[in-house]
Amino acid sequence: MRKLAFGMNVSLDGYIAAPGDDLDWSVPSDELFQWWSDRVGATGLALYGRKLWEAMSSHWPTADQQPGATPAQIEYARRWRDMPKVVFSSTTSTVDWNTRLFTCDAVTEITRLKAGDGGSMDIAGATLAAAAMRAGLIDEYALVTHPVLVGGGTPFFTALDNWVNLSLVETRTFPGGAVLTRYETRR
Repeated sequence: MRKLAFGMNVSLDGYIAAPGDDLDWSVPSDELFQWWSDRVGATGLALYGRKLWEAMSSHWPTADQQPGATPAQIEYARRWRDMPKVVFSSTTSTVDWNTRLFTCDAVTEITRLKAGDGGSMDIAGATLAAAAMRAGLIDEYALVTHPVLVGGGTPFFTALDNWVNLSLVETRTFPGGAVLTRYETRR
């Protein structure tokens, strides 16, 4: 059975995006960017919701060809293109860059994918992750908390019907004060 992780940058008040989908507050240090890049390199399959897919696919496929691209950005772009991806959307019609499109029920398909063979899976996108969270499918939460209060926006966690007990498995501080906390779901 595959492991499903949900990891995002998050503000101290719990948001992954500020109002208006503003992400300017979450610019990573070089060390944190490398951590995210290594995570992408180790991901067996990434699951995206439409909105985050559109943001990522508008930048990363050609980021390594942009003037001034750093070696870290070049490496991340390559890893992102090579990483197998699934996009869940009923409105997107085409995907590219080692990506499959699913228009079916996301929870049913994620359950099927988890039961299969392969490396770990990462889920990205607030709406998609919320559905998986409510269904009890997430095995790990990785929060990179930035020292900023944004006052509203898109929350990392969704409302749940039941408690989810977690075990802390890692903490790490990055330059600039961002703190990684990684938790596994206790089953």
